[in-house]
Amino acid sequence: MVTAFVLLSVERNKIEEIAQQLSDMKGVSEVYSVSGSYDLIAIARVINNEKLADLVTGRMLKIEGIIRSETMLAFRTFSKHDLGSMFSVGFEDEV
Repeated sequence: MVTAFVLLSVERNKIEEIAQQLSDMKGVSEVYSVSGSYDLIAIARVINNEKLADLVTGRMLKIEGIIRSETMLAFRTFSKHDLGSMFSVGFEDEV
């Protein structure tokens, strides 16, 4: 299994539309809108690098409104916690 993080700069008025298109793609497990240099991060989980290439260059980057992308491959997983708990670090429920 190959896991990749695809960082995307997109046209501002198309963020939600593009996020929805990405989240509907086979091989994309999550899509996040983020702050910083990029607008969206798509997490791809596919069987091999060929499927990743097809997903990113063959399908994702053909979406109108994507300006630029950067893909990062995950080498190892160091935590077995689910993503929800990882992204909630530092937040406590108010009493």
